[in-house]
Amino acid sequence: MKQKQNFLENAIHIMFLMMGLVTVGFVLLITVYLIISGIPAISKIGFFEFIFGKTWSSTHATDPQFGILAFILTSIYGTAGAVVIGVPIGFFASVYISKIASLRKKNLITSAVSLLAGIPSVIYGLVGMLVLVPAIKNTFDIPDGSGLLSAIIVLSVMILPSIIKVSVTALDAVPSEYEDGSLALGATPIETYFRVSCPAARSGIAASVVLGVGRAIGEATAVVMVSGNSPNMPALFQSVRFLTTAVSSEMSYAGEGLQRQALFSIALVLFLFIMLINALLNFFMKKSKEES
Repeated sequence: MKQKQNFLENAIHIMFLMMGLVTVGFVLLITVYLIISGIPAISKIGFFEFIFGKTWSSTHATDPQFGILAFILTSIYGTAGAVVIGVPIGFFASVYISKIASLRKKNLITSAVSLLAGIPSVIYGLVGMLVLVPAIKNTFDIPDGSGLLSAIIVLSVMILPSIIKVSVTALDAVPSEYEDGSLALGATPIETYFRVSCPAARSGIAASVVLGVGRAIGEATAVVMVSGNSPNMPALFQSVRFLTTAVSSEMSYAGEGLQRQALFSIALVLFLFIMLINALLNFFMKKSKEES
């Protein structure tokens, strides 16, 4: 009986190990493929001209240019704007859901958040294009409401489910003894939530921010519908193009040659950009945990 149990445990251990190796293998495969596909264009165009060039005219007949600085800055500004708007809203909403709302309200709001997470990206883009873009146009009296501001608002809404769901799970996992001890020492419930519960759940809350950043950086469908998708330097009320939309908008008609290779190079830059942000966030999370 004991041998059978040991065999079963070893089999499960091997199965989980294989699943983990498959996941790592997929990441390595994607990394190698993007490097092999993206490096040739960077070599032909020139690293500095590709990364720091301000002009993108890949279809020009005589003098095509492949500068992606505008795409990089737009992605940075758009993601940062979405995080600045979405993270505080998601954080305070998760505290309310986990610690303040009644069970009935909690179930209702949780269901709404789950529904928000299940809405396809194209629906966000469609609503943004039909409602948000005209509203920005009329509010600020500009020729066209499609631009960076519209993209930031749409992205900030799209990252809310990831932030709220993970943060609520982390807050619910905080032992009740922590809060009972704080209340017994005379702290108010609000003080307890923000000075005891939230610090205890900060690793989970930080993980939710990482997921939100990943969603904001990687979104293409909704963004292309509200941003205008023109390769301009980033400005709030100007049509812009993100790294993701640069790939998705041209890959369908890009022929074999430098243009297609340059699009793979953009995908490589985007991939490295996401890895860098995740590495930095994990570094600061680890450092904060060690200091505490």
